Amino acid sequence: MAGNDIRTLGYVLRRTNYGEADRILNLITSNGKLSAIAKGVRKEKSKLAGSIEMFTLTDFNIHQGRSEFGIITGAKMVEHYGEILKDFNRLEKASLILKKISLVSENSDSPEYFKIVQQCLKGLNSGMDEELVYGWFSLNVSRAMGEEVNLYRDVMGRKLLAELKYGWDGLAGGFIEDTRGEYGENEIKLLRMMASTSLGVVNKVKANEKIFLRVLSLIKIATSL
Repeated sequence: MAGNDIRTLGYVLRRTNYGEADRILNLITSNGKLSAIAKGVRKEKSKLAGSIEMFTLTDFNIHQGRSEFGIITGAKMVEHYGEILKDFNRLEKASLILKKISLVSENSDSPEYFKIVQQCLKGLNSGMDEELVYGWFSLNVSRAMGEEVNLYRDVMGRKLLAELKYGWDGLAGGFIEDTRGEYGENEIKLLRMMASTSLGVVNKVKANEKIFLRVLSLIKIATSL
């Protein structure tokens, strides 16, 4: 590839019609977030059209000139997650994931975002529980943003202990010791696994359903996603 050309795997986050036949694409890629123009893609015989669909992993060739937008010179579909489109709940969560990534990557272009999106879309396409996928997504995107939930110490800076119960302090944004708290050793272990392990591995964990529900509920409270 030429010095000002990029070849990268990526997903389309958003598509905007531009001019008579072009589209501006916002992409999350293995090179970070990029914006590029797909010229003539809205024409009936465009060779690019089938490769830049939503929920599709694409191998992009992008020419970077002086403009803020690159020019897509080639695109090849690698994998299409068509099962997502067949289920409303999965489609809703997949769309929300792409929307959230588009927003957070405006201010924090972490190289982890691409990998997180990839695991989530694969998981939803394979039929994983959409709430589990989104919980894992929220916890790991927060970590990638530098807003990691502290799963090792409470709000006073003391180590979380297996024999104690904890509640969640929303103002301080952390665990607080509470004899009537609903978070204990099992919940914290599961949270730590979700924050450090691939989605595929987490999906295989045979935890008690009530523990999973408590953990997923906490993630909603503890993260901004």
